[in-house]
Amino acid sequence: MSRANMDKNPDEVAAMFDGVAKRYDLVNDLLSLGRTKAWRKATTKIIAPRAGQKILDLAAGTGSSSEPLAAAGADVIPADFSEGMLAAGRKARPHLPFTKADALNLPFAANEFDTATISFGLRNTQNTAKALAEMLRVVKPGGHLVVAEFSSPTWRPFRTIYTNYLMRALPWVARKTSSNPDAYIYLAESIRAWPDQKALAAQIEAAGWTNVTWTNLTGGVVAVHKARKA
Repeated sequence: MSRANMDKNPDEVAAMFDGVAKRYDLVNDLLSLGRTKAWRKATTKIIAPRAGQKILDLAAGTGSSSEPLAAAGADVIPADFSEGMLAAGRKARPHLPFTKADALNLPFAANEFDTATISFGLRNTQNTAKALAEMLRVVKPGGHLVVAEFSSPTWRPFRTIYTNYLMRALPWVARKTSSNPDAYIYLAESIRAWPDQKALAAQIEAAGWTNVTWTNLTGGVVAVHKARKA
């Protein structure tokens, strides 16, 4: 099986996720030390889904992030560009309208959604600015963006421990639990290279979004950024 390189070639990234799709949610729970569900719950609360709200959930994978949005009555479209992830999602959650979509060239009309959200997927796009601009295009004026992504722990001693876990323990756990442990080495490297909270907020603002804020989870291991389309 394959792993992507840090140039994030779309075909390589898609193939990598195709290869880990079947056990992706399980392995993620193990690697996050069980925090995945709590992060998802906190992100859902920030999205604040409601009946009739139209939400685009990008990099939705198997639909674990989309499920609570639909349960709240929102009209959610789980989208991903990995065929393996889409297949696993359709099998696990056949009631959700999974759609193949490239974050850099979304197959949706302008001003179509009330909210665009992406959880742990923006980091894997080849062009962050273009992905943010595409989400801006498909969201209605007054609508929102919510990005959940790994970030930088705010307490320096914990940040050192966390970085050591990413580059040493995470690959070891992945080798024991995943069918494609090299994929998780890429994920660890991509997390370490990702901008911190303030830098990502600046990128979101540069893409045209306004009122950018963020909420730290687990001491900044994850940050949920929220912004508005003017």
